[in-house]
Amino acid sequence: MDIKLKQLGKRYKFEWIFRGIDYEFKANTAYAVLGPNGSGKSTLLKVLSGYSTPSKGKINFFENNQPLEKDKTYLQLSYAAPYIELIEEYTLTEMLDFHQRFKQFQHKLNTESVIDLLNFSKSKHKEIKFFSSGMKQRLKLALAICSNTNFLLLDEPTTNLDAEGVAWYQSLIKKFTANRLVIVASNVEHDYEFCTEKISIIDYK
Repeated sequence: MDIKLKQLGKRYKFEWIFRGIDYEFKANTAYAVLGPNGSGKSTLLKVLSGYSTPSKGKINFFENNQPLEKDKTYLQLSYAAPYIELIEEYTLTEMLDFHQRFKQFQHKLNTESVIDLLNFSKSKHKEIKFFSSGMKQRLKLALAICSNTNFLLLDEPTTNLDAEGVAWYQSLIKKFTANRLVIVASNVEHDYEFCTEKISIIDYK
């Protein structure tokens, strides 16, 4: 999947968060969106995901150089961010089963193998509302990164993770992001050190 932005802008009331973005995200490439806190990194990811609508400009999606309808685009999208909520009344097993009704996992992974990947076997029947913040973040990352999608968005992926959790995230990236378009928004280098392209959101103020 390729994504082309044409004069993309987002404004809240009278303040432009970013504007005038002409850029092309290419398939099979990892991008880091950089900038200080509050500069608009998360807003850009929300707009790319369809979570928020742009105030100006266009986003066009392509697959094999052919335009892709937006309804089909979002079937190819996975997204993990601190502000995306989990269904906390579900147990871990229920959450993973529910997720697969909409998006299957890669490499023939299933509910049990993802639980093993998370190292959460003792918590498979625990409701998510009883998970620690670090466990919830791991689950969000596993749902997004392990899904069989072409387009992956990660916003501050190691939020609430300790050093062991960061290493786990990095191993997940190595295993499951080949041949995907990946966009990471973060100021923390270990979040995006695998990215080959970097974009400064400050350039579009």
